[in-house]
Amino acid sequence: MIQRGRTLALVIIEVMLLCISSTLAAEPPPAAATQTKSVEQQPSTFDTIWKFADWYENDDNSVIQRLQFSGRFQFDYAVVDADQGRHTEWNIRRLRLGAKAKLFKNFTLHGEVELNPQEADPVFTRITDLYFQWNRSKRFEATIGKHGAPFTMDGSTSSKALLTIDRSNLTANMWFTQEYLPGVSVSGESDPWSYQTGIYSTGAKNRGFGEFNGSLFGLVVVGYDFAKRLGVKEAVLAANYVYQDPDENNSFTRNLQNILSVNFKLDAGKWGLRTDLAAATGFAGQSDLWGMMAMPFYNATDELQLVGRYTFVVSEDINGVRLNRYERQLVSERGDRYDEIYFGLNYYFHGQKLKLQSGVQFADMRDRANDGGAYSGVAWTTGFRMSW
Repeated sequence: MIQRGRTLALVIIEVMLLCISSTLAAEPPPAAATQTKSVEQQPSTFDTIWKFADWYENDDNSVIQRLQFSGRFQFDYAVVDADQGRHTEWNIRRLRLGAKAKLFKNFTLHGEVELNPQEADPVFTRITDLYFQWNRSKRFEATIGKHGAPFTMDGSTSSKALLTIDRSNLTANMWFTQEYLPGVSVSGESDPWSYQTGIYSTGAKNRGFGEFNGSLFGLVVVGYDFAKRLGVKEAVLAANYVYQDPDENNSFTRNLQNILSVNFKLDAGKWGLRTDLAAATGFAGQSDLWGMMAMPFYNATDELQLVGRYTFVVSEDINGVRLNRYERQLVSERGDRYDEIYFGLNYYFHGQKLKLQSGVQFADMRDRANDGGAYSGVAWTTGFRMSW
């Protein structure tokens, strides 16, 4: 049983103070460093702090074996300087709070809500996760409720674990950015294969489960890991396919009927690469799209990581491509061809659970219609990321 009574605010303050002190502290002398090496490695201060998220754990309890706090806090500072103007913003990018329980040995109940204290109208933005999962085995897990629909490279990566400050514009255009949708899915893995398939509701969105007045979409994901053959940590080639039944009430999703993404994730330890090649057919005025993304990275140390990215998205017709989050603050209209080059640095204090990310992106949007969708500029975004 973990000590109770510590508030979340106190834990956040402790973490931030620890980050500051760790960056200012000098390296210990060689003698001290030698003494820290022991057969049994002691938990770090970060491990001790993150343990406060474990509210209860008892494998002997037949009803509830574990109860954990879950959530994330992400804060951005963004500067966009373009031919179309200049924009600066401090932004609470994401604030989600919830809990996860392991029940009856083989079941998981998870719920999270998203809050917006920055604008506070309303503070409660939406339910993200609220699902019940049967963990029968590593090969088969069944989930019902509101949960993620993972497809495209960045769309299948949690915002907790993104290597860039935000998802690529390929994903912003060819993924369902609501991310969490009500549905039923099954997933699993049998080395080297992995899979997920599901059916989700696409009706009119609200802060809960939606109105269920639209249609459905189906998702199939199949992956194969070549890591053992290549002698690396990870080398997953995955094919993602989505079919959405077109309906005028579908607002949980984009107006895309067919989406195909073939992506590859390589981690060779010191360096790695993520790629995505995707295409989609539109309906209700949305043009067909295709695009590509390549994201190499290099781990300079265990804490410092360098990341690059090239993104290309084009639409068959005019006004088919939208800009990404902070670029849209200057140009809300659409164009038909988007090019971006991104350079970033990540510093990991406690792995993906606590990190600083900073990135500069050079982007251009072509607008054949000449109706306000053109963009050419540089954006710099720095973000603090903390998650449980």
